[in-house]
Amino acid sequence: MIKTFFLHGLESSGKGTKGQFFASNYPKIKCPDFTGNLDNRLQQLESMSKGYRELQFVGSSFGGLMAVCFALNCPQKVKKLILLAPALNFGGFTPPARKILVPTYVVIGKNDNVTPVDPVIQLAEATFSDLTVEIVNDDHMLHKTFEKLAWDKLIGG
Repeated sequence: MIKTFFLHGLESSGKGTKGQFFASNYPKIKCPDFTGNLDNRLQQLESMSKGYRELQFVGSSFGGLMAVCFALNCPQKVKKLILLAPALNFGGFTPPARKILVPTYVVIGKNDNVTPVDPVIQLAEATFSDLTVEIVNDDHMLHKTFEKLAWDKLIGG
């Protein structure tokens, strides 16, 4: 059985707006809090995900970057990524030499000034061979769009 984790953004928590949505509508999704830099957060995620053989991540902003980094390190464990305005333009992220096969769905707002559409999509296209991108009329927070996404279909709800 696939275990789903919600990975929040840098200045948020698992109890933020998106975490509360998942807690109310999809209580089986784990919405932990992460602290520290990217390496610290990845170590925390590695520890939390031990014992699960199949994972999927919903990653928001910096949490999207976390999800991608985890998938690059453990592509055999990650079955799907749902990335919400992923911060692939942050911290010197570079795509792998060979694209990974993890099915990945990216939602990004055309008015996002934190993770701009063009550079983020270019990095995603260079990283994933099975990529679906949805550009929506929203900003970085995706407040107008987030709850309207087809979550049952996306996470197998």
